[in-house]
Amino acid sequence: MQRLSNNLQTIVNELNKFKSTQEASIQNLEVSCTQKLQEMRDQRKKLNAALDAIEKTTLKELDDIRTTLTTSLKKDVDNCRRLKDDLQTLSEAVNGLCYKSTKEIEFIAIRKCKDKIHESESYLKENHVKVQSLMIFQANTDIEQYLSKQTSLGKIVMLKMNPDQTLTVKRTSEYILKIPSDTSQSYQISGICSTPSGQVIVADFHNKKVKLLDQHYNVSSHCNVSGSPRNLCNITSSEVAVIFNNDVQFISVTNGQLVNGRKLSLQHAAIGIAHHQGTLYVTSGTALYQYTLTGLHVKKLYEDAGDYFTGKCICSCFQSKIA
Repeated sequence: MQRLSNNLQTIVNELNKFKSTQEASIQNLEVSCTQKLQEMRDQRKKLNAALDAIEKTTLKELDDIRTTLTTSLKKDVDNCRRLKDDLQTLSEAVNGLCYKSTKEIEFIAIRKCKDKIHESESYLKENHVKVQSLMIFQANTDIEQYLSKQTSLGKIVMLKMNPDQTLTVKRTSEYILKIPSDTSQSYQISGICSTPSGQVIVADFHNKKVKLLDQHYNVSSHCNVSGSPRNLCNITSSEVAVIFNNDVQFISVTNGQLVNGRKLSLQHAAIGIAHHQGTLYVTSGTALYQYTLTGLHVKKLYEDAGDYFTGKCICSCFQSKIA
């Protein structure tokens, strides 16, 4: 009976421990939800600020056009008023000279009238083709269409952890990777890796560039590639391999600048790439291939033609094992 009693007490203790853990989890959940709600509101504020900035720019364009057109129209009004007044003055003078002027005065008056009439006719001829300006607003429908396709401000991800483990995000930061030579306003960082010196190299898919970031995450150098880069990986401490289309482009960091090097052309599409101990591993979308650094095809490691493998992280290198 004592043993049974001990077992019962053990279970009661375990239940109490589990109950306390779950109650603490409820409190943590409420705190987490409050934090996420604030992050969502902060994200909304950023979107509002971005839209306000776009609206401000558009309003300035409207104001500039209005100022230009108003200045031009006022100039036309002033010129018409001046010419009309001059002609009216000449008309009155001519009427006063009809019965008492000499030939010389008549000649001068006629000459002035002809000159002023010619000036007025020339002005009207040059300006009569001016069409009444009609402004229209061509809305940037890309913004509306993009937003209409979005279903949320972001994803809520649940992280499962062991009770004794704690995962804490200390801080998050945003950095602008746009540079003047970018041709696309859409940015997709399709690959990222770091150098031993702390520099970061990223692949800009839409702008077909590879960009080098300094320790403050500012773009310090870039180089163009002949396709949209899908992924990249470290080869050495100062060289990376970038894939796009059917090619592998090697890029080195020399004196703080990115420099294009040799390029390998493959017989299949290149989706993902990794390097381990002098060997390149490249995925085509359905297969995993092994290559030497000189571009020699070693073998096909795996293929699944029935499904499309879209992952970019193609291998996990740990203790000389490929997974």
